[in-house]
Amino acid sequence: MIKSGLPSSWRILRHVSPSLKGEARGIAASFAAMILAVGLGILEPWPLKYVLDVLVDTSGSADAANRTATSETVVIVSAVALVVISAGRALAEYFRTVGFALIGNRVITQLRSDLFRHLQHLSLTFHSEARKGELTVRVISDVSMLKDVVISALLPLISSFLILSGMATIMLIIHWKLGLLVIGVFPLFWLVTVRSSRKIHDASRRQRKREGALAATTAESMSAQQTVQALSLQDVFQAEFTSHNQKSQKEGVRTSRLTAGLERSVDVLIAMATAIALWLGARYVKAGDLTAGELVVFLTYLKRGFKPLQDFAKYTGRLAKATAAGERICELLETGNECSDESHAADAPRLLGNIRFENVAFSYKDGRQVLHDVSFDVPAGTSLAIVGSSGIGKSTLLSLLMRFYEPQRGRILIDGQDLQQWKATSVRAQLSVVLQDSSLFAASVRDNIGFARPDASPEEIEEAARVADAHHFIQSLPMGYETMLGERGVNLSQGQRQRLAIARAAVRRPSILLFDEPTTGLDEHSERGVISALNRASAGTTTLMVTHNLRLAATADRILLLQNGTVAEAGTHAELMSIDGGYAQMYRLQSSSLRQETTAHAVAV
Repeated sequence: MIKSGLPSSWRILRHVSPSLKGEARGIAASFAAMILAVGLGILEPWPLKYVLDVLVDTSGSADAANRTATSETVVIVSAVALVVISAGRALAEYFRTVGFALIGNRVITQLRSDLFRHLQHLSLTFHSEARKGELTVRVISDVSMLKDVVISALLPLISSFLILSGMATIMLIIHWKLGLLVIGVFPLFWLVTVRSSRKIHDASRRQRKREGALAATTAESMSAQQTVQALSLQDVFQAEFTSHNQKSQKEGVRTSRLTAGLERSVDVLIAMATAIALWLGARYVKAGDLTAGELVVFLTYLKRGFKPLQDFAKYTGRLAKATAAGERICELLETGNECSDESHAADAPRLLGNIRFENVAFSYKDGRQVLHDVSFDVPAGTSLAIVGSSGIGKSTLLSLLMRFYEPQRGRILIDGQDLQQWKATSVRAQLSVVLQDSSLFAASVRDNIGFARPDASPEEIEEAARVADAHHFIQSLPMGYETMLGERGVNLSQGQRQRLAIARAAVRRPSILLFDEPTTGLDEHSERGVISALNRASAGTTTLMVTHNLRLAATADRILLLQNGTVAEAGTHAELMSIDGGYAQMYRLQSSSLRQETTAHAVAV
């Protein structure tokens, strides 16, 4: 795991190094406390050495009675020294532990923020392929695991290995033959550790992957409970969850078994090394080549010096999981944004809203081409309805305008300037969008509208609600504008959610408004209310609306019919009806269906 973990450690260090630079003073102080603690830990056994040597010397001396005062002085001084050294070491350990804990928490917390920020700016291509539960595990669980292990295992191990180095040096000074014998055991520890830790790391990596799949399945099921229960899919999701759960459990058991085996192997090796040192040390004491006190110090050093190896065996499983978690974090941080700004991109000025598509072509990653040679103009302040069959690329046009994707060929211009000359965020700040299923958040009604423009006053928020024909129903809610909404606005009807989304779009006072199937799924009454709200919100603003609702499309200044990934027809409603092409046929068919539905409803009533 050491060799396999080093590349991951360097990768993580590369991502956290900017945060570490700001902690230089704290790191220096914590390392100073660590070195002081290590030095005092090395001194700690020495008072015991002097006491034992004095006692042995006194008991074996002919004039032992004459040395009583001296021995008592040595014992008292040694006892006081032991307390002072132990107290100093404990205090240094405290400052070392607290210092590194504070630094670790701040740095890892910043890493989580950086990871979340990075995810927020990745392209829709990435998010359409990623599983939301898996991403949640990486942001929450993987970062937490990395933080816990760094603070509770990695930093103490660094301290322990410093102690090992210092004690090994002094053991060689005390008795170089015995010291070399003990140090010669270290390669055995290395072989046992490397052999086991690689297996532990692989098992931990697979376990983290299974846990990510568990989270993804859970999130997918919980977010679609209405569909799951309506289609009786509980057993399907339960089977998938159980499969991932059992595989995760098997990998967890394997990791625990390998870790336990490594710990016990290290314990046996330590016992053997201690037994050999005790046996040979006793012989050296008898031969007068070593004092009893020095042997006790040597054995104490041996016990403490081997502690890092015991700790490493103990923490190997956790370190392996942390390494796997770190790799998963780095994978996300190193994922590039396909729609990143050009190096020369500038902030967009206030947009007028003139839109032009020039020979735009676009294909998704699977190679499916949805657009080719699409060209059209939308003068500022006018509205354009984009119609056509499902999957023809209508919504893709809006995504390209918002720079969620980049065209493979052609250009998109606003006010005569190529979109790529401006920073995407500065353009999006002047756009507003209402989707088919606009997301509302678990916040108050006022906040849900104001998210689009944080500096909007309460009066401006209420005015936007009036424009969207939402003010009346908002006032009827238990706490009016302060009513808290459930996640995704589940305690509102679809029509109410759409009107709040329109209010959110209106409060931004955008240069360009985008509507993507805003009336889908609405009943006739709600549809009329939403269409009325859309017309008020878009008055005098450049507007692009994607819709299957041809009654809504007919209200636009111009209509664009997409077929086979290109513009088949373009013109006003009257012009397209007069040429009796594809749009006219679609409109008559839809109108006929609506009349039949209205007649059937009247008969039923």
